[in-house]
Amino acid sequence: MNMTLTPTTAHQIRNVAIIAHVDHGKTTLVDKMMLQSGQYRNEDLAKLAGGQHGLILDSNDLERERGITILSKNCAVRYTSTSGDSYRVNLIDTPGHADFGGEVERVLGMASGTLLLVDAYEGPMPQTRFVLEKSLLHGLRPIVVVNKVDRPDSRPQEVVNEVFDLLVEMDAPEEFLDFPVVFASAREGWATLDLNEPSDSLRPLFETIIEHVPPPEVGLEDGPLRMQVTSLDYSDYVGRIAIGRVREGTIKRRQRVLVFDRQGNSAERQVGQLLGFDGLDRKEVESVAAGDLCAITGLEPIEIGDTISDLTCTDPLPAVPIDEPTLHMTFRVNDGPFSGREGKFLTSRQLGERLDKELRSNVALRVGPGPSQEQFCVSGRGLMHLGILIENMRREGFELCVGKPEVILRDIDGVRSEPIEQLVVDCPERCQNAVMALLGDRRANLTKMTHRESSGFVHLEFTIPARSLMGLKNRMLNATQGEAIMHHTFLGYEPIRGATPSRPVGVLIANESGMATAYSLDALYDRGEFFIRPGDQVYEGQVIGEHCRVGDLVVNVVRGKKLTNVRAAGKDDNSQVRPVRAMSLETCLEYIEEDELVEVTPSMVRLRKMMLIEADRRRAARQANG
Repeated sequence: MNMTLTPTTAHQIRNVAIIAHVDHGKTTLVDKMMLQSGQYRNEDLAKLAGGQHGLILDSNDLERERGITILSKNCAVRYTSTSGDSYRVNLIDTPGHADFGGEVERVLGMASGTLLLVDAYEGPMPQTRFVLEKSLLHGLRPIVVVNKVDRPDSRPQEVVNEVFDLLVEMDAPEEFLDFPVVFASAREGWATLDLNEPSDSLRPLFETIIEHVPPPEVGLEDGPLRMQVTSLDYSDYVGRIAIGRVREGTIKRRQRVLVFDRQGNSAERQVGQLLGFDGLDRKEVESVAAGDLCAITGLEPIEIGDTISDLTCTDPLPAVPIDEPTLHMTFRVNDGPFSGREGKFLTSRQLGERLDKELRSNVALRVGPGPSQEQFCVSGRGLMHLGILIENMRREGFELCVGKPEVILRDIDGVRSEPIEQLVVDCPERCQNAVMALLGDRRANLTKMTHRESSGFVHLEFTIPARSLMGLKNRMLNATQGEAIMHHTFLGYEPIRGATPSRPVGVLIANESGMATAYSLDALYDRGEFFIRPGDQVYEGQVIGEHCRVGDLVVNVVRGKKLTNVRAAGKDDNSQVRPVRAMSLETCLEYIEEDELVEVTPSMVRLRKMMLIEADRRRAARQANG
């Protein structure tokens, strides 16, 4: 067992968080930094990355399938500078989607500096502003890395000026405005301080980190132990593993410590294993001093935000501030006719236990009681934030129904207010009018417009109510022939802007249970567009398509062709099977109305009416109309 990690002195440690907008290349850069540190060979990285994906820090299935980072992760690389000194750089990879901003907020406390990645063409985007604002609150000075400078349409100098303007707009400290700039191509694995001086490695980036990211304060090593848990891992052998940065003092293996929870209650426990980071591995060490990152076992029960301190300490560290959720939806047990056919976890008790488990690590999530004992009100940062949770539960064997997502309203100074988001749209100039018309109906206000002549695109920035984003993506792609690029992030709360258009058409609803037939679907194709294929099992009350007109239409899709000895048998199977609309989980969540649910099982995602029987729906409609 390796009981030492080199180097161990504080001035040889650099803690760096890598922050950026989605798809600007954070995880790709971390992989290349690990490769060029000499700790891994190409074959090792490919094996760890799981084959074709190539990004080892995107470790779970959903991250690899979607090509995004969902969970913050950290690793350590060794680097020998040009002066011959050896350093350990602790790298913290963060998500780029606004919906996972809670992951960014809770891990920035481990860093002493940040690498702010910006795409050489796109420049600062909505999430760039969000993550930069959070890092400034922690007093972290950014190193600006202009990535993808090898793109043919890159505009690196303009992007640097835009980052400067953004910092000025955000009232950054004056010393932060003189930020170091590194130009890089993370995919090709090189960086340079001057575009006229080409490079073949990331050494200029490493040297900039060593020079501009401050080492941990050495004087804190002599004080009483204090550290805060910013991440959790789990092992079947040792249970929960607490991860964080030692703020003061030194923590030792087998040491007796106090653990303060968020309410300030303390309990005495003993450190089990003490693990330091080396590459992707964790190695057992005897002690970890202030400024370094470590992982600790044996402290259960332990939660994110808890403080681990010396037995003589009475003051826990302040809790990590997390922005409040902006969206909520109702989770409930699956009470449909097909309940229990596929899932292993069906009851409200199992659903509640799973949500409680998620709360332990998902700090941006909130769970409260619903209208009944079988329902839970789950709040999160956005549709993708909650969609990822539902997708993980589905893969674990849960069956559940989910209601329409709704924004969380607040009363601010006696005024009813709603969440407002910043929306950025890049689209071809010929589609500009269609985009403006689409967003104008949704109460969006245009704040900035720039033409990018090199690509023929126009860059539009709006403020828009969060509720108006529901179902916007598909309509935006239709309006721009699939060429628009759209990003958004939370800005704040403003007075409610007024009504926005709901779904313009009704839905097709099955009136019988059974197997959908090609014959019946073919006879109904002029009524709208279907979500199901011939051979799919349907039940009464299931939403099986979109009506071509306003209002819902109840149809029979299980009717078969009556066979007689009069017709020729060859004409019975000439039904036309047309393409269906593929509906992903998040698309379904955006699509449904208040009287509908999304039914989620391990292998299927269905849409259904809340009341399955047509007579019940009619009776409820009469009562609602008085």
